[in-house]
Amino acid sequence: MDNPERDVLMQTAKALPELPGVYLFRNQDRKVIYAGKARNLRKRVSSYFTRQRFDNNKLKVLVRQIRTIDHIVVDSESEALLLENNLIKEYKPRYNVLLKDDKSFPYICIKNEQFPRVFSTRNPVKDGSLWFGPYTSIQMVRTVLELIRDLYPLRTCNYRLTDDNIASGKFKVCLEYHIGNCRGPCEGRQTASDYNENIQQIKDILKGNISSVRKFLKEKMRVLAEEHAFEDAQYIKDKLALLEKYQSKSTVVNPSISDLDVFSFIDGKNHAVSNFLKVVDGAVVQSRTLEIRKVLGEDKSDLLALVMAEIRSGQFSPSREALVPFPLKIELPGVRITVPRKGDKKRLLDLSHRNARYYLNEKEKKSLASRTGGTSERLLSQVMKDLKLVDIPVLIECFDNSNIQGKNPVAACVVFRDGKPSKSEYRHYNIKTVSGPDDYASMKEVVTRRYSRLLQEERDLPVLVVIDGGKAQLGAATSAIDKLGLTGRINVIAIAKRLEEIFFPGDPVPLYLDKTSETLRLIQHLRNEAHRFSLMFHRTKRSSEFARSVLEAVPGLGRRTVEKLYEKFKTYDAITDAGIDELASVIGKSKARLLNDYFIKSNDSEPGS
Repeated sequence: MDNPERDVLMQTAKALPELPGVYLFRNQDRKVIYAGKARNLRKRVSSYFTRQRFDNNKLKVLVRQIRTIDHIVVDSESEALLLENNLIKEYKPRYNVLLKDDKSFPYICIKNEQFPRVFSTRNPVKDGSLWFGPYTSIQMVRTVLELIRDLYPLRTCNYRLTDDNIASGKFKVCLEYHIGNCRGPCEGRQTASDYNENIQQIKDILKGNISSVRKFLKEKMRVLAEEHAFEDAQYIKDKLALLEKYQSKSTVVNPSISDLDVFSFIDGKNHAVSNFLKVVDGAVVQSRTLEIRKVLGEDKSDLLALVMAEIRSGQFSPSREALVPFPLKIELPGVRITVPRKGDKKRLLDLSHRNARYYLNEKEKKSLASRTGGTSERLLSQVMKDLKLVDIPVLIECFDNSNIQGKNPVAACVVFRDGKPSKSEYRHYNIKTVSGPDDYASMKEVVTRRYSRLLQEERDLPVLVVIDGGKAQLGAATSAIDKLGLTGRINVIAIAKRLEEIFFPGDPVPLYLDKTSETLRLIQHLRNEAHRFSLMFHRTKRSSEFARSVLEAVPGLGRRTVEKLYEKFKTYDAITDAGIDELASVIGKSKARLLNDYFIKSNDSEPGS
């Protein structure tokens, strides 16, 4: 910037009032390149042109581009903060801090109308309606709306239900009425007072005030029970169960903490992250994380204040108290700022901090993955190099056997594509041709069955097969692959558990990979997945065998009868839940009575019954 221009800007700055406000720096094209707030406009703006040296190069470049200065005076610094936030959104100045939060978050609306509708939207409008949110997950919004519709029959039509329209019979009830989702206010079948009683309870639920709704429903259930209206009382009881289930999904902190906004802040060199939690009646009901790109080395107190202004401006009912990790230099109207040191409030702040840290960690992982230019391709290339393969192992399979003293022998095959589990392709195997605890014969059987099936169906063969075991298991798998004529088409290795040695066919000397090797980690991941999947199947089979033996021990039932039951009901639990008529349709009335009597006696003999 030429000295004459600098002198003109300094004179402009010195002429500014010593009042709080917002200043706008514009370039030669009259485009706003920076918007800032100030407690004292004259002092703050003058500081840009009186400095001899700049600590930040971007600040130096900014000052060089300034050609004109505009300003707006406000009553307080807090108003300046809000105005700055709005101007940044409007002008998107190049040198301003950027809040990376481009999502359009969903809200739940209770419409300002007679017989209010309740629905979700991403575009809240201040039209007198009640808005709850923003929610960070549309799935959460759907869950809440499903709960509300299960609890309360509400209209979904957009009819203008005025008293005159209803009285004149202008509208007719629709399918929603006939299936019980609406009580027909359009035909006057539900009064406004009755409908609004439900709406008030919905407001309490959305505010997190479950306790008042629960108390109301319990009293209503008690009155109905006293009047012997047991079906209606059961209906209310079901509503209470839904409420309990809904509340249990919230992170409950302390019921005595009624209404709080919680803000954590993690400062970095070029970016900062802030997490927001909303707490109502001791439960965390909202969470949102914002990323802030620092441009001119902004102060963390100013950044956090900007985040608070951004989030609280999007709330229709911001809390009167906010928890923050450090004192702010600015006061926000209508909110008490607290820096907790211990207790439940400090634990809430720590929870928010963990959310912010998690966001930062995930961002760093994604950044690392993008810098490496395709992590899976690089990893598989390294595996090919370490194991001396001819092709990149884009398809890898791993086998593991499981049995206890030869009983219930099973095996599992897990499949990895591009270095990641493809769980839909995992397969279980019951050992059919081997009797007794013969791990090697079992491995040979499973490998033979697997690849003869793939050959028959003309499906892709794996580049690499990993066997969980040592030389003997490797030999059994290699023998099966040789017999199928797949030698040279499929590479086989084994990993032994004791020292994590890698064995190759025909080579007595194992390969020892470095413990930090990515290749070893991938092989261990395959082995652990195969072991987990095999063990899970073995446990299921053991429990099923036990259940079958229990049923076969019932006097009057035999193996064939039990097989019929399993063919029909599939699981032991389904058999125990079946009614006597259902059982009779499968095994006859007499055996069904025997089995039903056995289940009754078993329940009666359980402890505490």
